[in-house]
Amino acid sequence: MVSALKRLLCVHRACWWASSHAAGEAPSPNMALKEHGLQCFRSAVGTVLPGPMLRRALILETAGSPRLIVQGRPFEIKGNLYLVGFGKAVLGMAAVAEDILGDYLVRGVVSVPQGIQDTLRHTGMREMLLKPRSRIQVMEGAKHNLPDQEALKAASTIRELAEGLTADDLLLVLISGGGSALLPAPIPPVTLEEKGTITRLLASKGATIQELNTVRKALSLLKGGGLARAAYPAQVLGLVLSDVIGNPLDIIASGPTVASSCSTQDCLRILAKYKMLEDLPESVQTVLSRSAVEHSMPEDCPRAYNVVIGSNRLALEGAKQQAEDLGYLTVLLTDAMCGEVSTVAHFYSLLIQLVCLETRRISGNFPAKGKVKGAVLNLATELEITGLDLSDALKPLQELQGENPICLLAGGETTVQLQGNGKGGRNQELALRVALELHRVKSTSDGSFLEKHEVVFLSGGTDGQDGPTEAAGALCSLGMVDKAEQEGYKLEAFLRNNDSYTFFTKFQNGRHLLMTGLTGTNVMDIHVVLIRAKGCV
Repeated sequence: MVSALKRLLCVHRACWWASSHAAGEAPSPNMALKEHGLQCFRSAVGTVLPGPMLRRALILETAGSPRLIVQGRPFEIKGNLYLVGFGKAVLGMAAVAEDILGDYLVRGVVSVPQGIQDTLRHTGMREMLLKPRSRIQVMEGAKHNLPDQEALKAASTIRELAEGLTADDLLLVLISGGGSALLPAPIPPVTLEEKGTITRLLASKGATIQELNTVRKALSLLKGGGLARAAYPAQVLGLVLSDVIGNPLDIIASGPTVASSCSTQDCLRILAKYKMLEDLPESVQTVLSRSAVEHSMPEDCPRAYNVVIGSNRLALEGAKQQAEDLGYLTVLLTDAMCGEVSTVAHFYSLLIQLVCLETRRISGNFPAKGKVKGAVLNLATELEITGLDLSDALKPLQELQGENPICLLAGGETTVQLQGNGKGGRNQELALRVALELHRVKSTSDGSFLEKHEVVFLSGGTDGQDGPTEAAGALCSLGMVDKAEQEGYKLEAFLRNNDSYTFFTKFQNGRHLLMTGLTGTNVMDIHVVLIRAKGCV
């Protein structure tokens, strides 16, 4: 069984990268919606690959006094230039940075996910690998995006490098999503295991990334501006690939080069919210009882400058261009989709119903139409999605006829409140829940209009990893649940156990799984909704 699954994963990955790197491939409007969804996701990921983004952001000028130019701002190279980095996209960023910096770079250390170098070699993405005899040391760790001893060693090496710098040195810091797990350095006497247990428990209770990082910073030597403080008096230049809604610099990778805007009281309020204060280890209580003033003063990072060079919005723009090339009328809803997966799945189900009802021009007093419209608008308000005006976003669809294919795009990051002990991730569970929601509506008399459409929903992590699984996410279609039930699968049971990966692996030999391998980038998740009237290709 294990060897068969490994062979399946290799086939999926080979197909993924062969398709995404095919030269001169012309999109066909006659393809199945599933392939269209995959093309949109590939384009989203391709747009935020680290190499092109870094070349746009970082320029070396050698005429006269050498200096780096970032967004028009110069940084003189007075003495020595060093590099550190941590995150899922950092290896590719480091490869390009070293190429740009040349002999000006003295030394570097990057902390990257376990196995990423082998993955990139096997998938032919050698442009993301460092050259032989590189001056940058690569340290792998944080398997399944969880801090471990290997990541702790990398963090110690990075800290030692930073602490040895002088006022004439320039430290280039490459930061991307996943950096929190790859730069663990708990404040003694807190151990790595104790800190990991607390953050995992918070995540299982549905804590947001902002809440998780607030707690991490309170217990960390290097987060919350700690790396910049360690490097002082050196100049610090941070280039950031954002994986957090709104691109807050103090939250991405827990803000190692940004003075923390959070206090110990903020951390305690979060722990109290999730009823964890009573069970904290003594070491954690000791650290939290200390004054947080030194971790919250803005002047703690006087020589640090940070800039976001890539984000989820950029990835969505790439997906939008691909969808339009395929002939879809495309609406980019938001790059701030958030909330618990069951609520977000209900939102997408209502949204799909509303689009189908609006574009089919159903005549007469169709009772579901007004009800669905009110429900989806109310839920959009409840989710408090930044910048989403659903009424305005959907206006272009109201003038369409039923034959027009439609693509809805969104990005962000949902949360899962764990109830079982199954295997899965937020993207796979979201896809499974959307499928079940649509099936339940389709099975009612008021939901018969859905049968007149083809619908595909895709949810995938741009980093290629969805929870502790080999998948980046999953796709579902309108008829998937019918087929699954015919084969004896009870979706509700899988969802109660948070076991979406097991379902998708078993059902139709894993054909609905999104398998990419580690992509070398990370800007949160991409959601793709494709709707086409049946018979219109």
